[in-house]
Amino acid sequence: MENLSQKTPSEIRNLIREGKLVQPTAGMANGYAQANLAILKKEHAFDFLLFCQRNPKSCPLLDVTEVGSPFPKFASSSGDIRTDIPKYRIYKDGELTEEVTDITEYWEDDMVGFLIGCSFTFEHALLNNDISVRHIEEECNVPMYKTNIPCVEAGIFRGNMVASMRPIPHKDVVRAAQVTSRFPSVHGGPIHIGDPHVIGIQDINTPHFGDSVTIKEGETPVFWACGVTPQAVAMETKPPIMITHAPGHMFITDIRDEKLGVL
Repeated sequence: MENLSQKTPSEIRNLIREGKLVQPTAGMANGYAQANLAILKKEHAFDFLLFCQRNPKSCPLLDVTEVGSPFPKFASSSGDIRTDIPKYRIYKDGELTEEVTDITEYWEDDMVGFLIGCSFTFEHALLNNDISVRHIEEECNVPMYKTNIPCVEAGIFRGNMVASMRPIPHKDVVRAAQVTSRFPSVHGGPIHIGDPHVIGIQDINTPHFGDSVTIKEGETPVFWACGVTPQAVAMETKPPIMITHAPGHMFITDIRDEKLGVL
């Protein structure tokens, strides 16, 4: 398959919609923002909107659909959140019941979709600063961990933050923090640098989501807030139904990375 990093968002979405691309989306459509997904029924949508507003580090909103509409008109001119993500997760009463590649049959007229900024977006900026991204190098999913960092509660929603990790050479840690801090709409700068035990991670080689990656001598684990947080929250608060992306399998928007950058 040709280089997915150079394809446009609509080309990637079409491949996904046609069932030709089922894999983590890191490194695809370079230069365009990627988004996590959470779908809830209208009765819980305001509480979740408030949860995102109170927890902008882990849940920075890029778009919210109208009730009953699967089309994120501000994030994408042609996208459909029912079909354009490689893999979805269905949570019922807090339990993961299924992973599917299309949620059309699960969609209901009172559902609301939330697109949440993803740290895959700022990885292009890291690469442009000659800072390697290990999970892209190793062609696997980014490692993600449940932490002991509490989110601010809102309505029924409560729980702890999930963090993604990238090993960074010691000499580049400050630069990585500077580069990613320019993108608050996709989690911004790191939440923690160094010893994983400080944020409640007992075994860095056993992530709760995604894949383990190599941490080389001379590298420091650096942690960013992660948009998988709503899945941990779903397991904690047990709404009747929540549909999310599978970790690492994102919606690719038409929003240019630099539109989300701040000086």
